[in-house]
Amino acid sequence: MVSKAVEEGLPYPLGAHWDGNGTNFALFSANATKVEICLFDGDKETRIELPEYTDEIFHGYLPDVGPGQYYGYRVHGPYEPEKGHRFNPNKLLLDPYARAHAGTLTWDPAVFGYKMETGDDLTFDERDSAPFMPKCVVVDRDFDWTGEAGRQPVPWDRTIVYETHVKGFTKLNPNVPEKLRGTYAGFGAKASIDYLRDLGITSVELLPVHTFINDDYLLKKKLVNYWGYNTIGFFAPDPRYASDVPNSLREFKEMVAALHAGGLEVILDVVYNHTAEGNELGPTLSFKGIDNASYYRLMPDKPRYYINDTGTGNTVNLSHASVIRIVTDSLRYWVREMHIDGFRFDLGTILAREVYGFTEQSGFLKAVNQDPLLTTVKLIAEPWDIGPGGYQVGGFPPGWAEWNDKFRDTTRDFWRGEAPVADLAPRLVASGDMFNHQGRRAWASVNFVTAHDGFTLNDNFSYNEKHNEANGEDNKDGHSHNRSWNCGVEGPTDDKDIIALRERQKRNMLATLLFAQGTPMLLGGDEFGRTQKGNNNAYCQDSEISWFDWKWTKEGKDLHAFTKRLISLLDDCSVLRRSRFLTGEHDPHLDVRDVTWINANGGPMQEEHWKDGNVKCFGMLLDGRAQKTGIRKQADDQTMLLIFNGFEGLVDFTMPEAFGGKGWELLVDTNIPDAPGGQTFPFGEMYQVTGRSLLLLTLRK
Repeated sequence: MVSKAVEEGLPYPLGAHWDGNGTNFALFSANATKVEICLFDGDKETRIELPEYTDEIFHGYLPDVGPGQYYGYRVHGPYEPEKGHRFNPNKLLLDPYARAHAGTLTWDPAVFGYKMETGDDLTFDERDSAPFMPKCVVVDRDFDWTGEAGRQPVPWDRTIVYETHVKGFTKLNPNVPEKLRGTYAGFGAKASIDYLRDLGITSVELLPVHTFINDDYLLKKKLVNYWGYNTIGFFAPDPRYASDVPNSLREFKEMVAALHAGGLEVILDVVYNHTAEGNELGPTLSFKGIDNASYYRLMPDKPRYYINDTGTGNTVNLSHASVIRIVTDSLRYWVREMHIDGFRFDLGTILAREVYGFTEQSGFLKAVNQDPLLTTVKLIAEPWDIGPGGYQVGGFPPGWAEWNDKFRDTTRDFWRGEAPVADLAPRLVASGDMFNHQGRRAWASVNFVTAHDGFTLNDNFSYNEKHNEANGEDNKDGHSHNRSWNCGVEGPTDDKDIIALRERQKRNMLATLLFAQGTPMLLGGDEFGRTQKGNNNAYCQDSEISWFDWKWTKEGKDLHAFTKRLISLLDDCSVLRRSRFLTGEHDPHLDVRDVTWINANGGPMQEEHWKDGNVKCFGMLLDGRAQKTGIRKQADDQTMLLIFNGFEGLVDFTMPEAFGGKGWELLVDTNIPDAPGGQTFPFGEMYQVTGRSLLLLTLRK
C-alpha cells in the first residue's frame, strides 16, 4: 500500500537517515521496477512504496519515523536467473547501508528466492521470508567525540599491529566484568586496555565486526562462523558482540573512544570481496534481491552463475561504479563517523581485479588512492586470492601496506632448519625485492609469523600435523603444509629438553618478527603461548579452542615478559625501524653501509657463504650512522648487531669490528631470556651462539 505520509525525499545519502523529524530512505538498483520500505512493529509489517526514482536510486521520506524503527526492503523486478536477475518481493531484504541490525537469521526454506527443496534455482518461491530475517534499525548517529580532539595517528614506522578477536580476547578474562566479557564493552574495558598498553603494541586489528551470517551447515553441526568472514552488512557492527544489543552502534563507538583514550589505534579486518549470499543456490538476503546483476560478478556467457574467485560462492563486482561507491562509502563512514584508524582488506586482490585481471590501476584502487580521507588511514591488503593471477604480494600501489606471507614462510623454515640464510636475509630488510619500488617505504611489508588462519606460535612448535577434528570435517579442512615442527613429540609433553627447545623457538620467532625491518603484526595470545590444541582452522570454534586462556603456565608468564622486553627494545632502538629500505650499498658521501651481513668469522659475508648450504649462522650489522631520511647527514643512533643461528649446534661467532666502538653489549640471547644486561664482548672475541638461537647486541661507543 502507499502511505499518504510518504514524501519525495532525496536520492542521497544512501541508506536510512534520520534528520530529527523523519527518515529519508534511499536504495540503489539499476534493474528493479519498484521498491517498498517495510516498517516493523513487533510482528506487524507496514509496506510503503518509495515514490521516486532518480539516477537509479529509489527514495522517499517518512515523517515521524525515527531511531529504533525496525525496517527492511522488498524489491520488485524480473525473476530471470538466466539473465542474471533474481528479484523476488516475497523476500525481505536488508538495507546494504543499514547502520545497525537486530535479530539473527533463521535458516528456513523461505529465505531462498527459489524453491530450495527442489535444488533448482530457476524456480520461484512465494513464501514470505520476513519472520526469519534479521531487521535493519534506524539509528541516532549522534555521539560525543570531543575527547578525540588532537588525536594523531601512530606513524607507520612506530606501528606494532596486534591481530585479535573481539569476543575471544575477553571471553575468559577474569579481570573484565562478567556481563561484559566477549563484547565491545568488554574489549573497551579498563582491564583490556591496560593489558594492551602494558604489552606495548600500538594498533589493534580486529577480525571482522561487520554484521555477518552463521552458515547453515555449521549450525547443523552446532558450530558457528566464529571469525566472521561472511559479511552481509558493510556499515553495521555485528550486534552479537554487543552487551546492550539495542545500542550496539553506540557501544562500538564507546569501545573505539576508550581504546583511543588509551593511546591505541583500531584497525578493522573488512570483507568486501564476497557476501553471505553464496552462489545461485544461496539465500536471498540483500544484494542478490536488490540488484544481483550489478552487485556480483556473473559468468559473461551464463549470467545465471557466479564467478567464484573467493572460494565462497560469489564475488562482489568492484567493476561497477555503484558497487565501488558502496565500498568507499562504507570505508569513509567507518573513518569519519566511527573513527577507525585503518583497514585490513580480506582477499584484497579481488578488489583490484577488473574483468581482464588484477591491476593497480583498477577502479577501486583509483577511487581509494585519490580519496582525501581514506589516504589518511592505514590501508593493508591481503594480496592474494584463488582467482587467476591472484598472488600479488608487492603488487599494490604506493600508499598501501601488504601482508607478507614470504616473511612468515621463510622465517618458519629457517628456524626449523629448512631455509638457507640467503632466503632469510631479504625478509629481514622489509623484502625490498618485492616492495622497494615507486617510492614505497619499508613499512609496506607487514611481517607476520602467525595469523588467525593457521597454527598459533605455540602450536607451530608443538605439532607437525593439523588436528581439526572438532571442526566436524574429519580433519580434512585447513592447510596440511604448515611449515611447523613439533621438536620431537606431537602435542604436549613433559620432556624438559623438548619444552626448552620449544620455548626458545618461540622466542626466536618473536625476536625475528619484532627486530626485522617492516611493520610487525603479532597474533593475539602468541605473547603468552596461546594454544588451539593443534587446530589450524578454528574459523568455526566459538569455544575454548579459540578463546584466550588467561590462566598462564610458568612458560606463558616468562614468554609474556620476554615479549614485553622485545617490544620495549624495539621502541628504544629506532635503527631497528627504518622507513627507508636497507640496501647494503656503500654511501661514499657518508662512508657507511646501512646494513652489513657478517659471517661467523666476523667478516663480511661473501658470495660463497650465501651459496653454501652448510652455512646456518650469520649476522646483520645495522650502522647507526646511516641516514634515516634522504638528507645527506649522519644519523645519531645506536649501531646494532643481530646474530641468527639456525644450526642445531653451537657456533663460535667472532664479534666483528664496527666504527666508533670498543665492543658489543648483549641485549638479548634467546637461549638465556632472563640474562642480566651489561655483558660486553670486545671486537675479535668469540661468542658461543647456542644452536637455534638469536642474539641482539648494541655497540659500546
